[in-house]
Amino acid sequence: MSIMYSDCLSDLLCEEDSGGILSGDPPSPDSSSDLESPAFVEESIAELIEDEKDFVPGFDYLARFRSQLLDASAREESVAWILKVHAYYGFQPLTAYLAVNYLDRFLYSRSLPQTDGWPMQLLSVACLSLAAKMEEPLVPSLLDLQVEGAKFVFEPRTIRRMELLVLTVLNWRLRSVTPFSFIGFFACKIDPLGSCVGYLISRSTDIILSDIQEASFLEYRPSCTAAAAVLCAASEIPSLMSLVNPEHAESWCDGLIKEKIVGCYRLMQSLVLIKNNSRRNKPPKVLPQFRVTTRARIMSLRYSDDSSSSSSSSASSPYNKRRKLNNSLWVDDDKGSSEQ
Repeated sequence: MSIMYSDCLSDLLCEEDSGGILSGDPPSPDSSSDLESPAFVEESIAELIEDEKDFVPGFDYLARFRSQLLDASAREESVAWILKVHAYYGFQPLTAYLAVNYLDRFLYSRSLPQTDGWPMQLLSVACLSLAAKMEEPLVPSLLDLQVEGAKFVFEPRTIRRMELLVLTVLNWRLRSVTPFSFIGFFACKIDPLGSCVGYLISRSTDIILSDIQEASFLEYRPSCTAAAAVLCAASEIPSLMSLVNPEHAESWCDGLIKEKIVGCYRLMQSLVLIKNNSRRNKPPKVLPQFRVTTRARIMSLRYSDDSSSSSSSSASSPYNKRRKLNNSLWVDDDKGSSEQ
């Protein structure tokens, strides 16, 4: 006896709901308005805050770095590489964050043969590959993913085995709760009129990614990190500066903790200040090609002046000791070879 597809589908639907879904009738206005109501949105955000603890390393993860059971510098180097590849391919911000999240959750649950070197690099490649497969429409091949100064290059089959190990350790839970789950909601809280929400989201995203290398932020949950980042972004907008008060951010939603938000906000502010000072004090870059070209032109001019003088003074000039480089630039040749 054959079984019709429609019969199977109807068995999967509740009796009272099947008619409305399959009959083509539009959903009632009341149901759609309930989904968009502030109360429903706040309840959803509160549920995410409740669930986020399942997608972060344990509470003692940061203590392991501080006690040097885990190598903080190795983690920082791995995260830096992930961010470089993220920028190289133009991945979404969520891809980079997920890759670091997978790496941290793995390191909390499973130890590597050594804290740095090729095992850490292999883990970084596997985590970034998994994150890219989760979020990116186009994913580079496993060989092409190993760019931007990767110290070791692994065969695709080796990376796939590592991916399987990561999936097993994470219990295949890759759809994590991240700060990006909250920043839109928090941006609307600090800017109810919505005039600067777009900037707040963009700037908050930049702050989160720029601070992800710092192990100290592992102390804070994603919702706390998002709230602090939005506050930092708002502090850069004159019209919102009067509204920036991390102690009041606790009222944005149930589940937020004032002390954690204040601590995370102060840490972010200090790092932003350090980075701004570093940029101001950093001398302007001069391209090496410009320096060589300028020097070559000066030498060429001096050589042309010297050639018009007497042959004896010309022969003793140090600028005769040159050789041509790439048909355009000139460099010194202390070995005394003649001009080519």
